Amino acid sequence: MASRLVTLRRRGNRIGRFLKALWQDSQALWREFQSPILAFFLVTLVGGFAYGELHELAGKGDLALIDRPYIMLQLMILETPYDAPSEWYLMVFWYGLPVIFVFIVGNGVADFVRLFFNRSGRDAWKEALVSTYRNHIIIFGAGHVGLRVARVLAEMGVDIVVVDNDPDEEAVFVLGELDVPVIRGDGRATMILEKAGLRFADAFVACTGDDHTNLEVIMKVRQLSPSLRIVTRVWDETLGAQMQQFMSVESILSSSGISAPVFAGLALGVEITQVLTIGGEEYSMIKLVVKPKSYLDGRTVGDIQTNERVDVVLHAEGGASTVQPAHEIIARAGCTLVIFGRHDRTLTIARENHQQA
Repeated sequence: MASRLVTLRRRGNRIGRFLKALWQDSQALWREFQSPILAFFLVTLVGGFAYGELHELAGKGDLALIDRPYIMLQLMILETPYDAPSEWYLMVFWYGLPVIFVFIVGNGVADFVRLFFNRSGRDAWKEALVSTYRNHIIIFGAGHVGLRVARVLAEMGVDIVVVDNDPDEEAVFVLGELDVPVIRGDGRATMILEKAGLRFADAFVACTGDDHTNLEVIMKVRQLSPSLRIVTRVWDETLGAQMQQFMSVESILSSSGISAPVFAGLALGVEITQVLTIGGEEYSMIKLVVKPKSYLDGRTVGDIQTNERVDVVLHAEGGASTVQPAHEIIARAGCTLVIFGRHDRTLTIARENHQQA
């Protein structure tokens, strides 16, 4: 019941945001095209009324009010409703309306209709939609890393805005499938960051492949939003440490720092997560298969946890997996263990498991 209420609330919020964005975007369209739109309605409604009165005055019969605007449209597109009249004041409408129609179309009415009913590809619509976001996450860079981050966050149900100066077609397509708006422009520019809703964002993620570009945008973000949580990707760990120290960046993810433990673990036949530093201590999680006659083979979960000072968070054997397994479960050769603990302890376990008895 509770999950259903949460789902309904989220759906209601999305509908509310959509309607608000629709109103804002429609106002923007109106400001841009109000002159030709007013001209169009003036011609069809006022002109239609005048034409009907003159038509009756010429003794050609009364035209219903509802038909008069339609006759104006017919005359504009050269689809004459009947034979041309002989009266000069009616002929003015017949020959003048096509010229007026060309003027109106040339000034944007056709563009207005097209944009009004097809908003998804327009930058202005995306900006209007983003203006309704609150507590969202801004991703700077729509490269491989940025797309992966966006996909994970979208799967978690988080509102995301991506900023990129020149995203490729594949990135735009993927983000469109995820319903993630893309703000095109230089993320180092104040105006672009404002369009991305920086003032209302919960976090900013800089994940381009250029350290200096990430540094520049972080400097601008920190200037505009001193307390915003910032996460960035760097290649140069020294530069990353300086960014963390002097610009209060929440997390620095070094490509080499992330990949080194993974490569080392794979060499030992285990999977090692990124190292986390908590209270000055480094922690990690490993996934391994207990090797025959290794020092883990035949030990209970409780024994491993007590003597190795780690936590066995998952035990899998014979197609069955148990999270937080009971202490009496025995780790046998071929079973899979997921172990969390201090990084030096998880590395020791990986090494000892690798060195079979």
